[in-house]
Amino acid sequence: MARAHVVFACQACGYESARWMGRCPGCGEWNTLSAADASPTPMDRVAEAVPVAQVPSADGERLEAGIQEFDRVLGGGIVPGTLILLGGDPGVGKSTLLLQVAAHLARVHPVLYASGEESAPQLRARAARLGALSPGLLVAAETDTGAVEALCARHRPALLVVDSVQTARAPGCALAPGSPVQVREVAARLLALAKTRNLPTLLVGHVTKAGMLAGPRLLEHMVDVVLLFEGERFSPYRLLRALKNRFGSTQELGVFQMGESGLDQVPNPSTLFLAERAQGVPGTVVGVTVEGARPLLCEVQALLATPAFATPRRTAAGLDAARLALLLAVLEKRCGLRCGQMDAYVKVAAGIRLEEPAADLACALALASAYLDQPVPPDAVAMGEIGLGGEVRGVPRLAERLAEAGRLGFRRALVPASAAGESGAMEVMRVRTLQEAVSRVFKASATG
Repeated sequence: MARAHVVFACQACGYESARWMGRCPGCGEWNTLSAADASPTPMDRVAEAVPVAQVPSADGERLEAGIQEFDRVLGGGIVPGTLILLGGDPGVGKSTLLLQVAAHLARVHPVLYASGEESAPQLRARAARLGALSPGLLVAAETDTGAVEALCARHRPALLVVDSVQTARAPGCALAPGSPVQVREVAARLLALAKTRNLPTLLVGHVTKAGMLAGPRLLEHMVDVVLLFEGERFSPYRLLRALKNRFGSTQELGVFQMGESGLDQVPNPSTLFLAERAQGVPGTVVGVTVEGARPLLCEVQALLATPAFATPRRTAAGLDAARLALLLAVLEKRCGLRCGQMDAYVKVAAGIRLEEPAADLACALALASAYLDQPVPPDAVAMGEIGLGGEVRGVPRLAERLAEAGRLGFRRALVPASAAGESGAMEVMRVRTLQEAVSRVFKASATG
């Protein structure tokens, strides 16, 4: 009889050792190593391989959740057999979103919602508040993945929701729920369940103080889709992004608004983001960014102030701080605006985060407007990438950006000189350099 092979695994970080130690070498915690059976399992089946051309196609088999913003981020719906991880800060609305998704699908297909954080009466109360009391929605206050598998075999749901992966535990694993080893084992069992039963599974994941998904990084590699649900603490807006998607784009953005009855979709985010824009105020410029297939208009606000200390402050909300420092350096060196020794504050309204370089021109003009104390015309938008030489570089999908701006009532646009194509009814100002853009917008050349 083969001898069992035992290893000692840390309950805090997952470090494995051939012998027991009082202190874990991986994380430095004391008395966290416990024994686990690591004996190899015998091979009881023969693997087979088939030509890829003979594999049945899965096109057109996506399961639509009934919430367009959610389906958009996934690439058109949920692919059968997909394991999806949804992460976000505490209280941002992860469980609310998935309960609404489950309730929509439960009108047509049975859905199983397994929660390790709420009891069945608590789930019922939340479902009543969200209007999600559907007969096809089955709830279970269960943390054992073995019991969840048995429920799936009995009820054969079309969708499984596990809330959350940090509270679940795998049979045979004696480590504490939420530990890296336990999370890894739970994810492995749920992945096997999703693939063998062709059952789409949604997992709720916690995040750390740094905003990273809690647990081993292996978790993000194991799942098919990683979604991030984010939003400012005191803002009603919530943004859904895909950090990983094996079946679609990771550039799409879903926008929701938190209300008394749950999350409401925002089909036209640009109008909402600009609803409270103050016109005629120096330091505000409207830019056009593209998230996936949808152009979005957003307001960039800038403020320059006399520094209170020897080192000027650089504060950016919705924009990378290093990008802010770069734009300030270009404005000072290429345009002659002496703003390098001033405190600089830049904010993108409504909690939007600008990632693409096409927002550089709007940010630079907002800083120039704050420095010169002259407002940008309220019916103008700006888009373009800024180089270190002060040149304004081209941006993709310019026609779509201009069309969205024109639809919302904007009549003027600053674009790179290399841009070509129809501008419609808008007055387009093509500029080659940032200095030229500042001169044309504020009717005065920058002083050198």
